Amino acid sequence: MRRVLTGLAMLVSLSVLGSLLSPVQAATADRRLLFEGMGSYPRLIRLEHSGARNGRILAAMTSEDGRGRYAPIFQSDDEGASFRQIGEVRDPEGATGMCCGTLYELPQRVGRLRAGTLLWAASYGQNAGPGRRIALKIWASRNGGRDWDFLSEAARSHNHDGIWEPEFNVDAGGTLWLHFADETEAPQFAQVLNRIGSADGLNWGTKQRTMAIPPHRVRPGMPIVRRLPGGRYYFGYEICNYGKHFCDPYYKISPDGANFGEPGAPGTQITTANGSHFQHAQTITLFPGGPNGTRLLMVGQIFVADNGDPLPGNGATLLANDNFGAGHWYELPAPVRVTKPIDHWCPNYSSTLLPVDGGTNVLQIAADLEPDGMCRAYFGKGPAF
Repeated sequence: MRRVLTGLAMLVSLSVLGSLLSPVQAATADRRLLFEGMGSYPRLIRLEHSGARNGRILAAMTSEDGRGRYAPIFQSDDEGASFRQIGEVRDPEGATGMCCGTLYELPQRVGRLRAGTLLWAASYGQNAGPGRRIALKIWASRNGGRDWDFLSEAARSHNHDGIWEPEFNVDAGGTLWLHFADETEAPQFAQVLNRIGSADGLNWGTKQRTMAIPPHRVRPGMPIVRRLPGGRYYFGYEICNYGKHFCDPYYKISPDGANFGEPGAPGTQITTANGSHFQHAQTITLFPGGPNGTRLLMVGQIFVADNGDPLPGNGATLLANDNFGAGHWYELPAPVRVTKPIDHWCPNYSSTLLPVDGGTNVLQIAADLEPDGMCRAYFGKGPAF
């Protein structure tokens, strides 16, 4: 028998429910679902080199349907208030797995690829069985993300181990670089950061070492590159199994986007003044603000105290820095609140940020693990100060 609540009974019921929700759970009502299906590892960019399309916001993520893993592409024309799907990247190897993709707009011509060409890269084939060989494959769009063509295969693992988390940048000399985390050098190193360069996006050189830290169990990973004002480049990453912490964010500054210092040097660890920090999966965006005119905003998976215990702001916090990473970072509220981030591939894992509304707000997309076991992506925006 179906029961119908009276108006008074419904109000009482909602009041009781609200009193049972934690502040973070209650805040999740403000976030909006980006896509009905599976959604993880989201990415956001604003078109800046695409002529009449400049200003549009694009989002991408990893999803899955009966044909395998693929990347739906979304567009927002209202500063992140809403999104609609405009295309998809569907590589045949997605049937055997795909993860940790990246979306990038070329800031200048590279070979025959014009400025404004969009690039998508991801790791393909991780579920292909004992004989798998993971590939970093690149697709290109020349019409703002609506249509995509296969461009090139930048690298493929020589053994069963993986190559993950691709990230693009174009350096000061015009070379296109693809950075990635590389497990294929075990047992000497459990994981290193490598990079490969290309003059045209079609032909790729041999891999070059960016970071490798002994002993063998130390794992640098999840590279992020952003061009700073003045032509320097911020290079962010996590280092797991290193020092007293678990998977902390670190950074280096490159003078030209091609050279990243001594591979064995860990760089600068990122914490607040009291030692609070993120564990896992940091990403950053450049934001207007601060005394230097540029603020760095960071999101990470789990927000913890110096001793590694999750803080009350876990899943609801961003970190900011007004000195290009130097010194202590400080806390800001996150616009998308994830209920309970844990060490897992879904909740708040590699979330993404973008300045909107002329720099007054920050747009965020973050994945969360639903009660039904589905990983879904949510978006929202809020003040960035």
